[in-house]
Amino acid sequence: MLANIPPQLIALTAALSYATSGIAAKRGMRYSTPITVTLVSLSIHALGLWSVLLLTTGVPRVPAWALVLFIVTGTLQPVIRVFTYAGIFYMGASRGTTVRGSHPLVSTTIAILFLGERASFSIVLGTVLIVTGVTLISWQPQSQPGFRWRHVGFPLGAAVLAGVSHPIRRYALGLANEPLFFAAVIGLVSLIWIGGYLLLPIHAERPVWNRRSIGPFLVAGFFETLGILLVITALSVGKVVIVSPIVATSPLWILLGTWIFLRGIERLTFRTILGALAVVSGTIAISLVR
Repeated sequence: MLANIPPQLIALTAALSYATSGIAAKRGMRYSTPITVTLVSLSIHALGLWSVLLLTTGVPRVPAWALVLFIVTGTLQPVIRVFTYAGIFYMGASRGTTVRGSHPLVSTTIAILFLGERASFSIVLGTVLIVTGVTLISWQPQSQPGFRWRHVGFPLGAAVLAGVSHPIRRYALGLANEPLFFAAVIGLVSLIWIGGYLLLPIHAERPVWNRRSIGPFLVAGFFETLGILLVITALSVGKVVIVSPIVATSPLWILLGTWIFLRGIERLTFRTILGALAVVSGTIAISLVR
């Protein structure tokens, strides 16, 4: 159904979905915690996509190796999501998401070195501009109350793991082009891992349920699920070096959302706006690829 849609457009829609999720998560985490929104998000991911899969195409037959690869990335997914939400919690939606958005540097390098993909000048320029924009936006921690430099490790860790996951998923989709099924597998595996973690008797962190956070968390979970489905779909029809950097433009849309929906919660600066312009320029450069 989406085979005739350019992967750039699918990836851009994914970026918008991730941005919406980040803004909603930020609002909800004013009354709760990153582990709580992660649990809600992964529950929606697993239950929602498996319901759609079973009601539409059913479970397809795929090569065992492709399934193993997506189980591996599903194991990484709860860590990616917890780290992403922790970055938003500690650094703010705009700054945390922009550091998280540096994953094209990792995924593009892996795709070129190991998948044999070629990077044109436009792709390289676009990736450099996006990473530059991410750096400009995120390099202002002193303006965030309670910030500690170690907090950068959360979104940065999410970026590295996401950068590793994208090429693996692209390779597996080359073995079996079943994006909906594989997205559902990731959700189920992730939910099992996060559930097991929360059941461990030695860990003290527990979900914090507050009625004021439930609505935003449901919105965050829905759009996070839509985002990952769109990313996997984009990877099934487009190259990593094209898809990954465009998905990383979500910080730009986070900035717009922050200005509209998070006034009084986060402050935008000139450096943030300048970084956003770099991100937009990078997106345009990559979108010109044919």
